[in-house]
Amino acid sequence: MELDATFWAFIGLVIFLALITYLGVPKKMTEALDNKSKQIADELEEAKRLREEAQALLAEYERKRKAAEDEAAEIVEAAKAEADRMTDEAQKSLDDLINRRTKAVEEKIAQAEAQALADVRARSADIAVEAAKIVLAEKMAEKGDALIDAAIKDVSANLN
Repeated sequence: MELDATFWAFIGLVIFLALITYLGVPKKMTEALDNKSKQIADELEEAKRLREEAQALLAEYERKRKAAEDEAAEIVEAAKAEADRMTDEAQKSLDDLINRRTKAVEEKIAQAEAQALADVRARSADIAVEAAKIVLAEKMAEKGDALIDAAIKDVSANLN
């Protein structure tokens, strides 16, 4: 009996394998595995292509970043140079303004000194004239009659 069961199990297995072969299961499995293999290969190829695109994009963005950094550095340098130039111009303008103002103040001081000197001279002349009037008035009071007599004699002598 054991032989019969083993025999029938073997026959069942052979029939099963024949049926599977007849129905084309190994071919379908091979095709399915080939399709899956092709699908995996395509996906790997797509992944490789995407990776290369990503690397190209990364390289491009790195170049753009570097270019932007360089441009930013140039802008900063230009701004510093412009600031230095403007500072120099402002310093020159300030120096010119200070020199002009100093010169104007010195001229005003010179004019004020000249005016003060002229005022002192004028006042001195006025004081001298007043003093001369006073002195002449005193002298005239003392010697006025004698001077008048002498003047009359001079005039008479010159007329004759």
